[in-house]
Amino acid sequence: MRPSLAGVGDAIVVEVADGIATVRLNRPAKHNAVNLGMWQALALLMPELADDPAVEVMVLRGTPGGPFSAGADVEEFRTLRSTADSAAAYGEAVAAGEAALVRFPKPTVALVEGFAIGGGTQLALACDLRVCEPGSRFGITPAKLGIVYGLASTARLVDVVGSAWASWILLTGDLIDAPTALRIGLVHEISEDVEARALELAATLTQRAQVSLRGAKALIRKVSEGIRTEDDEVRRHYHDSLHSPEYAEGVAAFLAKRAPDFRLARIPLAEE
Repeated sequence: MRPSLAGVGDAIVVEVADGIATVRLNRPAKHNAVNLGMWQALALLMPELADDPAVEVMVLRGTPGGPFSAGADVEEFRTLRSTADSAAAYGEAVAAGEAALVRFPKPTVALVEGFAIGGGTQLALACDLRVCEPGSRFGITPAKLGIVYGLASTARLVDVVGSAWASWILLTGDLIDAPTALRIGLVHEISEDVEARALELAATLTQRAQVSLRGAKALIRKVSEGIRTEDDEVRRHYHDSLHSPEYAEGVAAFLAKRAPDFRLARIPLAEE
């Protein structure tokens, strides 16, 4: 995994244990602001984690105690984003890093401590599930910078919170608190011990049939893109599930009236 992080030092830290890859934004002195190198590293890192059989779920977080992320590194507005052309190139790198996270085939959980502003909310929204602490705040602030938020990112925001709240968030640029984020669907849960809850949730996902989770993610993405007709990719997911050891274990467990052990069933796949 480390070769993909060359050039960012310890700004992104990856740890893998018990099927869970924890990807940590690690610039506490900069409130975990995401710079160009980190976006580029995410674009390379996510495919590596996707191919790693030891990784079943990914948790994205900031440094312990927070914040999750203050968003873009403002220093780069003076350097790498100082002209229209360089800002456009920078935007392409952001889009590539975000897309790699969105298209990651395994489940992802955003563990949000403290605030997630701008690119911080953008990263959290790119994850499948989001949990935060009671004091968390969220906001997307391009209206305060003269930037037009990307279409793919805008579509994702609309998919999650609806057009009315997407309008509020993008047009005002104001921050919203955790209860509001929960009420509009921006987060799934608020927890007093958000770290424990996020890791508990991730551990639960490792106990589920991974072939089902991968298929569900792919089909949800298709529906969100307006595709509701079965195609070869959809049929491949059906085929993979019905011919998987996880399906065999699920049926056997159901007939035996016991809990399935999908992790044990996956061992032959991981060893191939």
